Amino acid sequence: MTTATLPASAAAVLERHHADAATEREDDRFHVVEHHPENGTLLGFWIYLMSDCLVFACLFAVYAVLGRAYAGGPSGAELFDLQLVAINTGFLLLSSITYGFAMLASQRKQLGATLFWLGVTGLFGAAFIGLELYEFAHLIHEGAGPQRSAFLSSFFALVGTHGLHVAFGLIWLATLMVQLKKHGLIQENGRRLMCLSMFWHFLDVVWIGVFTFVYLMGVLP
Repeated sequence: MTTATLPASAAAVLERHHADAATEREDDRFHVVEHHPENGTLLGFWIYLMSDCLVFACLFAVYAVLGRAYAGGPSGAELFDLQLVAINTGFLLLSSITYGFAMLASQRKQLGATLFWLGVTGLFGAAFIGLELYEFAHLIHEGAGPQRSAFLSSFFALVGTHGLHVAFGLIWLATLMVQLKKHGLIQENGRRLMCLSMFWHFLDVVWIGVFTFVYLMGVLP
């Protein structure tokens, strides 16, 4: 029996059925299933860290070239307070240890302990930034600002860029603590904890290079 021999109402129903089937086939044809790779976030963050390595490599290279260009101004041996810098280094290294404790607590699903160790990490990071700002203010007060010589320009660029990274890490840390209090140790927050862990330890490694290459070698005659 053809559509033409059917009653008008039945023919209309049949035509509507054919139209709906055709629409479903079109939808199936162009339907895209979104899939988030399990390790996609971590891979992307590793790529970001590699790009940040290039930034710091350039800054270290600039300092290597200009680190002895004093232009008649003070040298690192005259300016650097190694005791203060050593204390500051201790703050940052301790913050890396306490972040490790936070990661261990998160793996045991202990939200309270995770937040506690993240808070301690934030305090050590804030102390590091505070001492670094004090050092910068003291140098500028002594007339050893970044405009004084190429040596000081490269010094402020390298150390200041690292300090900005730590400050950004503290903002990220505070935001993550809010997310943890709100949503708990869900899978998404676990990824965020891991990414911040890589970032924080990366800054520790960079600072060890700064402490050795800039401060320790800077006080040599």
